[in-house]
Amino acid sequence: MSKLFIAGEVFHGAGSLEELKNIKGKKAFIVTGGNSMRQSGTLDRSIAFLQEAGLETFVFDGVEEDPSSATSFRGAAAMREFQPDWIVGLGGCSAIDAAKMMWVFYEYPDADFDALVKPFTVPTLRKKAKFIAIPSTSGTGTETTGLAVITDREKGVKYPIVSYELTPDIAIVDGEVCASMPAHITANTGLDALTHCVEAYVSNIDDNYADVLAKGGLEIVFNNLKEAVKNPTNIQARQNMHDASFMAGLAFNNAWLGIVHSLSHQVGALYGIPHGAANAIFLPNVIRYNAKVSTRFPDLAKVIGKETAEELAQAIEALRAEVNNISSIKEFGISKEDWEKNIDYMTQNALLDPCTGFNPRVPVLQDLKAIYNACYEGVAFND
Repeated sequence: MSKLFIAGEVFHGAGSLEELKNIKGKKAFIVTGGNSMRQSGTLDRSIAFLQEAGLETFVFDGVEEDPSSATSFRGAAAMREFQPDWIVGLGGCSAIDAAKMMWVFYEYPDADFDALVKPFTVPTLRKKAKFIAIPSTSGTGTETTGLAVITDREKGVKYPIVSYELTPDIAIVDGEVCASMPAHITANTGLDALTHCVEAYVSNIDDNYADVLAKGGLEIVFNNLKEAVKNPTNIQARQNMHDASFMAGLAFNNAWLGIVHSLSHQVGALYGIPHGAANAIFLPNVIRYNAKVSTRFPDLAKVIGKETAEELAQAIEALRAEVNNISSIKEFGISKEDWEKNIDYMTQNALLDPCTGFNPRVPVLQDLKAIYNACYEGVAFND
């Protein structure tokens, strides 16, 4: 028997932000990032809708990219003072993931962050508050996943906190919210959604629901990402990418991910490489690596009119170039000396990453190191 894990309620389509008017409660604690949601007017509209519903609001802003455990602690302290019964993650993945961890420490002030990095160890939530996710980027699918990626700055490690307790109660997937997203973020996050589709489809968990969602999300990304990057005010393309991101998130929430994410988490933590950009560099070579044991890649290739795993990898490389994304790690300005100094540390952490356990091919350290080095140089992996 399997269970489908999904956000409790899902509202999608342009203008669906207005559903906030129907929330029943007393206090809403809004967590957001820098200024984009404020500048676009989305934050003010959200506050107005919640106030129309009779809720008092508090805004915790300034969540950084790749949110830290320290930010989660600060936000939780503010929550304990305000005592909300709703938590609203509004903005990019960083804001929503940070809000999820704040939620944990709000309900469990004495929880140990180091213990929570072990999968499925988050205690039972919703004793104090429920959670609303409103994404402004079309990539992570965090609005329907039991996942929050949090960085320990002192260790230089990104930790995926995995628990179905973190799956939001309400997801609002409104393409208008991401209309102001810059082209490079649109590209990065769209390629992240694409990676989720591929990794969920070939993971070692067999799930018919995830398979259909992964295939559908992949097709939508290939059909809409270039348009969303080129014409950002095309709301239909924006909504399509937002829907694809949700579908990909729902797929991997039930089938999980693989070593593309294990590798990406490390370069993001140490070098600040945007997550979607890193995924897009690693994905083609991980396809080549996993194709030695998985027969599922041709199924995905056929969705976009191709036949083989290699053709799928090359199509992803072509799409990556068409949306102006970098093709190698060294193009981010990382010297060979610096790379070689850190590669063993990154490889060890990647092997221990929770995502590694769901990869279709069981890797050893030398496998991951070889993929890392090929992707540093931007050459095709061959073993």
